[in-house]
Amino acid sequence: MSTDKNMLVFSGTANPALAEKIAKYMGVELGNVKLSKFANGEIYARYLQSVRGRDVYIIQSVAGNVNDALMELLIMIDAAKRASAKSICAVISHYGYSRQDKKSAAREPITAKLVANLLEVAGVDRIIAVDLHQGQIQGFFNIPVNHLTAMSIFADYFKAQNLPNLVVVSPDTGRARAAQKFCDIMGSGLAIMSKSRPAHNKAEVTTLIGDVEGKDCVLNDDMIDTAGTVVTACKLLKDRGAASIHVCATHGLLSGPAFDRIESCDAIDEVVVTDTVYVPEEKLVGKIKVVTVAPLLARAITRVEYDGSVSDLFDPEFAL
Repeated sequence: MSTDKNMLVFSGTANPALAEKIAKYMGVELGNVKLSKFANGEIYARYLQSVRGRDVYIIQSVAGNVNDALMELLIMIDAAKRASAKSICAVISHYGYSRQDKKSAAREPITAKLVANLLEVAGVDRIIAVDLHQGQIQGFFNIPVNHLTAMSIFADYFKAQNLPNLVVVSPDTGRARAAQKFCDIMGSGLAIMSKSRPAHNKAEVTTLIGDVEGKDCVLNDDMIDTAGTVVTACKLLKDRGAASIHVCATHGLLSGPAFDRIESCDAIDEVVVTDTVYVPEEKLVGKIKVVTVAPLLARAITRVEYDGSVSDLFDPEFAL
């Protein structure tokens, strides 16, 4: 990929490894920005090169220390705006607070909308995001949102595995539409689970619709947090006679007991996540594998910069 001097790409501190990969695919160097904290925890950002009249792309994952990552992104946007950047695009590999996209009970916030408001007020002109928890989050913005999906990346991975009796499993009814698209790409069968959430980070799988006996199951979700849902679902699939169970999720948050739960669950053969969220190298010695979204994001940034079509990056049916 070729770029010109009008584009500058910067990285926040949440996932610099992904930013380095994206820059490498684009054939550019990451811009020079100073990011630090005051003694009381306040975040400081200063661009150490001119951004005046440039198209600025800020790569940040709102994950890990979620609140710091979000605040850092907002401050970087504000700094670029005040330094007279021509345009500012936030490349948000994981959109934090995306699970709070609606009111499920009285007196709850819609925090995904609040984050959208904060980003717009800070001065962002465009968002590039990967596998939002719900597509409706795009509508929370009054600016362009390029919503990418890692589905084609997972499809390439599992096609290479040559699983003979593949069935794609949706972990809940809300994910069923995405699972159906995955089925269409893979040419496989579909099974759907139904679950309830008695509390945050707790899930109870109550129903499984579809035949999984003797099948190679691929459980597809947008994120894995504490892995409670994944373990519960995989145990049910094993009880129903699944021959092998593979899990893929775009965002490997892998909080708290997630690693131990995955490694100790005999029902799980492997868990494949992307690098939208940083996964420590020492955790990649067991069942967890990471595939990269860097080429996808590099193509998206380049096409946005040069007014190219990005539609085939949105829909995996066109991408494959």
